[in-house]
Amino acid sequence: MIPLHNSKRSGTDQRSKFRRGGLVLAAALLTPLWAAAPAHAAELGGEANLQLPNLGDIKVAGIGGHTLLGIAFGICLLGLVFGVVAYSQLQKLPVHKSMREISELIYSTCKEYLIKQGKFLLVLWAFIAAVILLYFKVLVGFSWGKVAIILAFSLIGMGGSFAVAWYGIRLNTFANSRAAFASLDGKPLAQHRIPMKSGMSIGMVLISVELIIMLSIMLFLPGDIAGSCFIGFAIGESLGAAALRIAGGIFTKIADIGADLMKIVFKIKEDDPRNPGVIADCTGDNAGDSVGPSADGFETYGVTGVALVTFILLGVHDPAIQGTLLIWLFFVRAIMLVASGISYFSNDAFTKAKYASAIRMNFEAPLTVLVWLTSAVSIALTFLTSYILLNGLEAAPGLWWRLSTIITCGTLAGALIPELVKVFTSTKARHTQEVVKSSREGGPSLNILSGLVAGNFSAYWLGMAIVGLMAVALLFANQGLDEIMLAPAVFAFGLVAFGFLGMGPVTIAVDSYGPVTDNAQSVYELSQIEEIENIDEELRTEFGIEPKWHEAKRMLEENDGAGNTFKATAKPVLIGTAVVGATTMIFSIIMTLTSGLTVGLSNLSLLHPPFLLGLISGGAIIYWFTGASTQAVTTGAYRAVEFIKDTIKLDENTPKRASVSDSRKVVAICTQYAQQGMLTIFLAVFFTTLSFAFIEPFFFIGYLVSIAVFGLYQAIFMANAGGAWDNAKKIVEVDLHAKGTALHDASVVGDTVGDPFKDTSSVALNPVIKFTTLFGLLAVELGVSMTDKGQSGLVHVLAAVFFVISACFVYRSFYGMRINTSLDQGDDLRIPEDPSRPDGSEFKDESSVPTADVTGPEDVMRADEALVGKEAGE
Repeated sequence: MIPLHNSKRSGTDQRSKFRRGGLVLAAALLTPLWAAAPAHAAELGGEANLQLPNLGDIKVAGIGGHTLLGIAFGICLLGLVFGVVAYSQLQKLPVHKSMREISELIYSTCKEYLIKQGKFLLVLWAFIAAVILLYFKVLVGFSWGKVAIILAFSLIGMGGSFAVAWYGIRLNTFANSRAAFASLDGKPLAQHRIPMKSGMSIGMVLISVELIIMLSIMLFLPGDIAGSCFIGFAIGESLGAAALRIAGGIFTKIADIGADLMKIVFKIKEDDPRNPGVIADCTGDNAGDSVGPSADGFETYGVTGVALVTFILLGVHDPAIQGTLLIWLFFVRAIMLVASGISYFSNDAFTKAKYASAIRMNFEAPLTVLVWLTSAVSIALTFLTSYILLNGLEAAPGLWWRLSTIITCGTLAGALIPELVKVFTSTKARHTQEVVKSSREGGPSLNILSGLVAGNFSAYWLGMAIVGLMAVALLFANQGLDEIMLAPAVFAFGLVAFGFLGMGPVTIAVDSYGPVTDNAQSVYELSQIEEIENIDEELRTEFGIEPKWHEAKRMLEENDGAGNTFKATAKPVLIGTAVVGATTMIFSIIMTLTSGLTVGLSNLSLLHPPFLLGLISGGAIIYWFTGASTQAVTTGAYRAVEFIKDTIKLDENTPKRASVSDSRKVVAICTQYAQQGMLTIFLAVFFTTLSFAFIEPFFFIGYLVSIAVFGLYQAIFMANAGGAWDNAKKIVEVDLHAKGTALHDASVVGDTVGDPFKDTSSVALNPVIKFTTLFGLLAVELGVSMTDKGQSGLVHVLAAVFFVISACFVYRSFYGMRINTSLDQGDDLRIPEDPSRPDGSEFKDESSVPTADVTGPEDVMRADEALVGKEAGE
C-alpha cells in the first residue's frame, strides 16, 4: 500500500522544488530579453495601444452611448440578483440531516481542492506576469502605471474565473442533497426543477459578472488604457480557465475510474458507502463538471468579447461606426440575459403545469424545449434590438439585419449542436444502443470500438453543421460589410462565436444540470437513509412525506442519464466558440504583421514554407496534449485504485461507511496528480508558445490555425465517444437492470475509457487553444520587435532553447508521470479467488444467469423479468 504515492511530505517537497525550479528557469531564460530597448513604442503593443472612441459623445438611436451601456449594466445587476435569489431559495429547501451531512462533506473536500488550486494558479500567473512585465515595460516602454493596470486586470480575469467556479461548486454541493431528498416522494418534477434552478443561477451570475467587468472598463476607465485592461483581463481568465479545466478534468477522472473499477473488482454496487473512492468521485464531479465548465464558460464569453472589441478597433476605421458597433455589441449581450430569463421562467411554468402530478417524466424533454425556446427568443430579441440601434446608421444602410442574421447562425448552432450530440450520446440514440449491443457478444473490446465509431461519426456531422452555418454567415458578410471594415468575413466568424454564446446562461445551466443529478444519486446512497431506524415515521412526521424508496432510486438514475446527455451537449458548443472565435483573435496578429493588411499577405499562403510547417506542427501538439492529460489520469487512477483496494473493508463486522480520513486520502491522491500533471502540461504549452512565436511569425499563425482545426475535431470526437460509453452503461444499469453481469462489466470498462475522453482531454482543449492564441499575441510581437532591432540571432537561439525546454516537459509528461512499478509487482484487477458478496452470500456463475437480447430499450426481450425495464426518462 502506498498512502500518497510516497509520503505526503516528500511529495509536497518534490512539487515545491519543481515549481521553484520552473520559476527560476523561466526567469533565467527571459533575462536576456531585458536587453531589448524600448524603441518604437508607439508601433508596438497590439491591443494595449488600441484606444476606444469617446462613447459618451456617440448617440445610437438618439440615446447617448453611456446611457445605453448604463442600461446594460443595470440588466447585469438584475442577473446577479436573480442568481442570488435562486441561491437562497435552493438553500432553504428541506433536506434530511443524513443527506446534508454528506453534501457538506463533499463541499469541504471541494473547498480544500479549490484552495490548493488557488495557490497553484498564483504560481502559474507568475510565469505570465514575467512576460507581461518584460514586454510592456522593457520592450514597449509603457509606464509603470499602465503595466500595473495590465497585471491587475490579468489577476482580475484569473480571479473572476476562480470566483465563479467557487460559486458554482458551493451551489451545486447543496443542491445535490436537496435533489436527493426531493426524490423521496416519488414525483419527478422537483428532480428537474432543482438542478435546473441551480444551473440557471450559475449561468446568470457567470455572464452577469463577466459583462459587469467589461462594461466597467468601457464606462469608468479612460479610452487610452482600455486596450491594456482588455488584454490583461483576457489573458488572466484564459490562464484560470485552462488550469482549472485541465486540473479539474484530471482530478475528476482519477476519482471516477478509481470508484468505478471497484464495481468490477469487488462486485459492489454503485456509490457503495464502504468505497472510500465515492466521496472523491463526488468531489471530482464538481471539480471537473462544475469548476471546469464555470471557469471555461466565463473565459469563453470574455475572450470572445475581447476578440470582437479588438477587431472593431483594428478593422473599422471610422470612430463613429466603431463606437456604434461597440455599444450595439454590449447592449445585445445584455439583452441576451433577458432572453435567457424569459425562456427559463416560461419553460419552468410549462413544465410545472405538465408534470405537477406526474409519476414518470422524460427528463430530457424540458431541457430540449428550454434550449430551443431560448434560441428562438434570443434570435427575435437580436433582430429587434439591432433594428432599434442600427437602423438609422446612414453610413451602412441595412447593417442591422445583416449583423442579426450572422449572429443568428451562431445562435442556431447553439441549439442545433446539442440535438446532433444527442444523436450520438443519448440513452435513446441508436449509436449508444449499438455500443450496448456490441458489448453483448464482444465484451469490452467491441464496446470500445463502437464508442470510437460514434465519436468519429459525430465529428463529421457536427463539423459539417458548423462549416455550413459559417458559410451562411460569410454570404451575408459579403453583402456590403466591406464598405465599413476590413476583412468582413473575420468579423462574421467572430459574430458566429458571439451567437454560440448568445444564450450563455442556458448553455451553462444545462451543463451544470449534470453534476447535481450525478451527485444526488451518490448522496442518496452514501446517506444510507433507508437504513436509519424509524425513518419512514420520521419523514411522515417532520416532512409530511410518504417515502417511495424504489421510485426515488429509479428517478435519480434516470435523471442522471439526462444530465449525462446534456453535459455532453455543452462541450462541443464551447469548443466550437474556441475555433470560430480563434479566427478573430488571430486577425489582430495578422494586422500587426501585415501593417493593416497592406504588406506581406503572400506569407499567409502554402507557398510560404514556414506557414505550411506551422499548419503541420499544430496537430502534433494537440495529440501530445491528449496523451499527456490522459496519462496523468491513468497514473493517478492506478494509485487511487491501489489505495482503495488496500483500505476498503467489506466484512460484515466493519462499519458500513468508509472512514472520512480514507476518503480524504483518495482526494489528496487525485489532487496530487492533477496538479503535477497540470504543471507539466502548462510549462510545455508555455515554452512551446514562446518557441514557435520566435521561430517565424507566419509559422506561428499557421500553428494557431492548426491547433484550432485539429483541436475542434479531436475534442468533438473524444467528447461524444465518451458520452456514448457513459450512457451505454446507463442503459445497462437502468433499462436492462443488468448490474453485476458480464454485460455490465463491459459497459463499465467502456465508461472508464471514455472518462478522460469526455471530461479531461476534450474539454480542456478549448481554454488551451485560446490561452495559446492570447499569450501568443505577446510572444510573437516580442519576437518580431527584437528581429526588427537586428537581434534575429538571439531570437532564433531563444526559439531553439525554448523548444528544447518544451520537449523536456513533453518527455516528462509521460516518463515523469508513468506508473513506477515493475511488470511483475503487485496484484492484478481480477476478482479475488472465493469472493463473497457484502451480505456474506457466495457469487454465482454469471454465465448461468439468463440475459436479454439487447437490441435497444424499445425491444428488449422479456424472457427474464429481472432484466426488463422501462426506457430511461419516461
